[in-house]
Amino acid sequence: MQPALKEEGEFKYIDVGQGPVLIFLHGLFGALSNFEGPIAHFGQRYRVVMPMLPLYTLPMLNTNVPALADFLHRFIRHKGFTEVNLLGNSLGGHVALIYCTKHASTVRTLTLTGSSGLYENAFGGSFPRREDKEYLRKKIALTFHDPRFATDELVEECYVTVNDKAKLIRILSLAKSAIRHNMAKDLPHLKMPVCLIWGKQDTITPPEVAEEFKALIPHSQLYWIDQCGHAAMMEQPVEFNRIADGWLSQHLA
Repeated sequence: MQPALKEEGEFKYIDVGQGPVLIFLHGLFGALSNFEGPIAHFGQRYRVVMPMLPLYTLPMLNTNVPALADFLHRFIRHKGFTEVNLLGNSLGGHVALIYCTKHASTVRTLTLTGSSGLYENAFGGSFPRREDKEYLRKKIALTFHDPRFATDELVEECYVTVNDKAKLIRILSLAKSAIRHNMAKDLPHLKMPVCLIWGKQDTITPPEVAEEFKALIPHSQLYWIDQCGHAAMMEQPVEFNRIADGWLSQHLA
């Protein structure tokens, strides 16, 4: 059962558990369901907070990754958090990275999985056949090592989203912003410990991207998950939780 969404002003979020604050950041097509396993697991020992990023409600001229990082800053300030642990997947990892370059003093640890920020194979510049559900199913299946994870529910969710013109324009704008906003020059300046958890079969942010993150971020450790694509917390939640939990316990001891 998913935790209830809370609403306060511009913010919609979940907030479960007690302990060190652990903020989950979802990707471009992200939803609460993407983190169902980690929320249940980490909510037992952490205060798990997950804001819903305003992917479709930012002003069109300000629909970019830095604007999402500014939103995250407003959210953290709104909640009065002075020390947070960030965990981001895909675009959510990119948002976390930008936040860390601007507000490092509030970040105790950073965990990235399938993060953008260096290079990614996105959907491309458009959805030429967005009315074709089987085409969308094949595109969504690229997110996973096992195509069975491209469920009817995910396909329907994506279909509804990309056939909403206002949402589609923003998705494409954010995807292009992520590609343009390369962070290679910023990564060597990160001071917090960073955990990299990567699917060995990730085709969207391939293994060489993880290796480059590892080479550029000073205090980073890289962990691989086999039989796993771009969304490790969905496809291999038990192994993902084991790695992230062990690493966090070590650094928050």
